[in-house]
Amino acid sequence: MTSSTPEPADDSALAGAVVAVAGAGGPAGRAALLGLARRGATVVAADADAERLAEAVDAARFAHGGARVTGDTVDLLDAGATRAWAAKAEKEHGRVDGLVHLVGGWRGSPSFAETDLADWDLLHDLLVRTVQHTSLAFEGPLARSGNGRWVLVSAAGAGRPTAGNAAYAAAKAAAEAWTLALADGFRRSAAGGPPPAAAVILVVKALVTQAMRDRKPGAAFAGFTDVDELAETICGLWSRPTDEVNGNRLWLTP
Repeated sequence: MTSSTPEPADDSALAGAVVAVAGAGGPAGRAALLGLARRGATVVAADADAERLAEAVDAARFAHGGARVTGDTVDLLDAGATRAWAAKAEKEHGRVDGLVHLVGGWRGSPSFAETDLADWDLLHDLLVRTVQHTSLAFEGPLARSGNGRWVLVSAAGAGRPTAGNAAYAAAKAAAEAWTLALADGFRRSAAGGPPPAAAVILVVKALVTQAMRDRKPGAAFAGFTDVDELAETICGLWSRPTDEVNGNRLWLTP
């Protein structure tokens, strides 16, 4: 695994691509829907919250008239439902060229000794189990596309855990390891050529939105990555060959 920096998006690289977005109803998901739709991708969005999913899909359609954005309410903790979502996307569109995993969550504690293992249970489901279910469901479709991308957003803390973030850092590290195993699977299936798909990790310190800045106008948010910048980086992953990004960690923070 190597570390590198992202490149700007080539808008033409996504024209006609079919990209699934898990966790599409959150701030990062909304930004991703907008970015992908603007570049001509067909976007298949999913979230467990039907109301916020509908709002995100409607916003992307409104911002880019004629954009092909659909939404499915999916419980990604249900392996069968996740596989059904992947199969439906491939059947309806004939291909799936990407899965962007934006399911998030955070819990912390004042000190290591005060860690509540209930936080680990929650974060394991949100940050690890959903990665397992979506990767197993979409590995086949992504490989069959010939130019697929699996995208995980991780945190710098996965490699530099602090005392109060034991559960969160451990869950992120586990999700990264799982993603790298997926990348190795793509690499092994290459038969001497470039892998048919790429699994890549985008590393941030934390994410920030304009709404967060508006609520705290004096805050610096030093080292944070704007969700719009994250979306730009995600879209740029299709501008590079699979063998350049597969198994890599791309840093969006100093």
